[in-house]
Amino acid sequence: MKNKITELFQIKYPIIQAGMVWCSGWELASAVSNAGGLGLIGAGSMHPETLQIHIQKAKQATKFPFGINVPLLYPEVDKLMDIIINEQVKIIFTSAGNPSTWTGILKSAGIKVVHVVANTKFAKKAEEAGVDAIVAEGFEAGGHNGREETTTLSLIPLIKAITTLPIIAAGGIATGRGMLAGMALGADGVQIGSRFVASLESSAHQNFKNEVIRTGEGGTRLSMRKLVPVRLIKNKFAEDLDAAESVGKSAQYLKELLGHRRAKLGMFEGDLLEGELEIGQVASIINEIKSAKEIVDEIIEEYLFARNEFLKQEYQF
Repeated sequence: MKNKITELFQIKYPIIQAGMVWCSGWELASAVSNAGGLGLIGAGSMHPETLQIHIQKAKQATKFPFGINVPLLYPEVDKLMDIIINEQVKIIFTSAGNPSTWTGILKSAGIKVVHVVANTKFAKKAEEAGVDAIVAEGFEAGGHNGREETTTLSLIPLIKAITTLPIIAAGGIATGRGMLAGMALGADGVQIGSRFVASLESSAHQNFKNEVIRTGEGGTRLSMRKLVPVRLIKNKFAEDLDAAESVGKSAQYLKELLGHRRAKLGMFEGDLLEGELEIGQVASIINEIKSAKEIVDEIIEEYLFARNEFLKQEYQF
């Protein structure tokens, strides 16, 4: 498959594995890259020295391109960027912050930059900053989300109408048919997170992986609207958050309830009651833990079958 995304990143398939906190270390990123997609190391849950170790291990594990996802609001973002530049990583996905702060610096170091957005306003800002591509992430996605709550099916055409940059669809995509839908709406590739959480190579705790495949329809909800909206699996912690929000507790109270370790506690340490379990709505159709290669192969096989099936149909008007 050749298109703007495969050519931009020099990969076989226009599939990007999202750089998820606590779930996407070097093992998952390299496995996805070896399978023909683009693997991303999620730097948002790593100390700078930890990120450096993951980059070096990824280099040993794959000869194919891989990248790093960096939330720009990370406290030590300058140290992360120094490591990425010094280690000569060639692809970075930025999120949760102003893309103009780092894009020029990164591009001057020969790095391709992609920024994650949830609305047209920030898509325009990303293009003005000089990024190479945009991830358009809809309301269905796991983890931190846009305040507008715009779904992927609505967001892709909106962003397609205001930019000529390559677009990567994200949010609610876990299958080949989902990939085809995103591409039909104008995306040049897809970014997939939740499906890769439930992979053998994911660094998520086994308890969390098992909970993902148990999560059915309606099993997630958007919480913490007073802070930064985040989609979570419904559990005791999520219920406590919702109860606090429903009685008008302050943002400060919610920050204290959230604390500093909730995501690690849930996703990395496997506490299914008190931990923060970030996952997308698409968890409801994930029912098996597989290797990253099996996941990529199944997505491509289904995408090609669905595309050919559609093209063979005859319509009478």
